[in-house]
Amino acid sequence: MALVTANKKNLILVSGRAHPQLAQDVAKELDSELLETEARTFANGEIYARFGESVRGADAFVIQSHTHPINEWLMEQLIMVDALKRASAKRITVVAPFYPYARQDKKGRGREPISARLVADLYKAAGADRIMSIDLHASQIQGFFDGPVDHLFAMPVLLEHFQKSLSSDDLTVVSPDMGRVRVADIWSDKLGAPLAIIHKRRDPRVPNQVSVHEIVGEVEGRVCLLVDDLIDTGRTIQKAAEALKKNGAKGVVVAATHAVFSDPATEVLQDPSIDQVVVTDTLPLPDHKRWDRLTVLPIAPLLGRAIREVFDDGSVTSMFDGQA
Repeated sequence: MALVTANKKNLILVSGRAHPQLAQDVAKELDSELLETEARTFANGEIYARFGESVRGADAFVIQSHTHPINEWLMEQLIMVDALKRASAKRITVVAPFYPYARQDKKGRGREPISARLVADLYKAAGADRIMSIDLHASQIQGFFDGPVDHLFAMPVLLEHFQKSLSSDDLTVVSPDMGRVRVADIWSDKLGAPLAIIHKRRDPRVPNQVSVHEIVGEVEGRVCLLVDDLIDTGRTIQKAAEALKKNGAKGVVVAATHAVFSDPATEVLQDPSIDQVVVTDTLPLPDHKRWDRLTVLPIAPLLGRAIREVFDDGSVTSMFDGQA
């Protein structure tokens, strides 16, 4: 069912199959309902999608979380966008809380693709007018899409949790690498805590492997809050936590927006060096990927407010004034 306003604009929420609970939570935030959708995968892997009512002239938002198998869910979202375009939706916004292929945002060596740009081109070719995503791995991805990109930040959601649960008296915010220093510095200001930085080096021949070299900043006797945009296999975070504990940290808490949790993340993150992990539900987390020291915060209120701002031609930027 579409949400219709007094000026006859109608907002339609469409959900892929990757994370239906998140889409339902967003619909609840908007006091709306998800559009009835028939979606299925044929025996050969091809995907089919059809909507149960007219979308002509609608402002449509297509919500999909890009978890494993990421290529299937990306294709499903593209097919849904194409179906909306061919059904005469007035404007189509791709809502991809975790932007697919975001870590492939540049060429590090010759003959490599820039897959994040390719994904943006695919969205455009399918008929998307706008993209909405949370905590892009690289801000430059905003420039890959020929149209508006609403870059949302989960920091307010995470900050609210830590302002209630951690004391700033013995807290140090830690950036797990040089690339996240700017974000960690904002965290440091917001929490009134000093900043530390971990210098690390990756072996380009071995994916998902990292070695920690040194820690810049005071961590001895302090609770260290490691902040990052995503956790994949967890090995980087685990090594960082080990290094912090070896340098005298009395506690290590990890905060990240996207819980990718590729195997063996759940085992790695339960290492004794990590006292707590806090993430949001931008990606689905089944029961077997949860444990007692994991906290999952809802992201639907943030997405719901952003969708409302876009629908009402308001300001998404105003949601994060002073945050990033």
